[in-house]
Amino acid sequence: MKLATYNPSDTEEIKQLFANTFSDSEGESEGLSIGSLVDELMNSADEDNFYCFVATVNEQIIGSIIFSKLSFEKKINAFLLSPVAIRTSCQGKGIGQKLINFGLNVLKENGVELAFTYGDPNFYSKVGFSFIPESLAKAPFKLTYPKGWLAQSLTIDEIEPIVGNSYCVEAFNKPDMW
Repeated sequence: MKLATYNPSDTEEIKQLFANTFSDSEGESEGLSIGSLVDELMNSADEDNFYCFVATVNEQIIGSIIFSKLSFEKKINAFLLSPVAIRTSCQGKGIGQKLINFGLNVLKENGVELAFTYGDPNFYSKVGFSFIPESLAKAPFKLTYPKGWLAQSLTIDEIEPIVGNSYCVEAFNKPDMW
């Protein structure tokens, strides 16, 4: 398995991976929704606000993760991990964890201080994320599942309270996604 930064020529294959994976697990409408989200992320975020990584086997993309800029009123270099997709037939083999750790290392090498995600604490705790109360760092919108607001420091420092609001890239700027 090879882990790498995505090649823009793979955009359509990555979009299909997300659409198919989410259709398999959550139903066709969710697959279409996540496929559209990925398309919007990949086509609208500028390169300073976006990272995409892939896992490949025999030059076939079997997994992908996306990080997009998460801004705060206080100047801090933070990114949001979402979404994550591993081909259904390849799940449960640790590929997602390896891919996320790879991506976090690249972000760290590029000076990113904090990584956030909004999802399953049981899965994301395996790659260093832990619950962060909104009193420490406010999410961009009201959370329907507050226990899913997770973060980790990519420096040796503990996460200190971040005063003020946070802002996501336009693709995530929809209250119903939170």
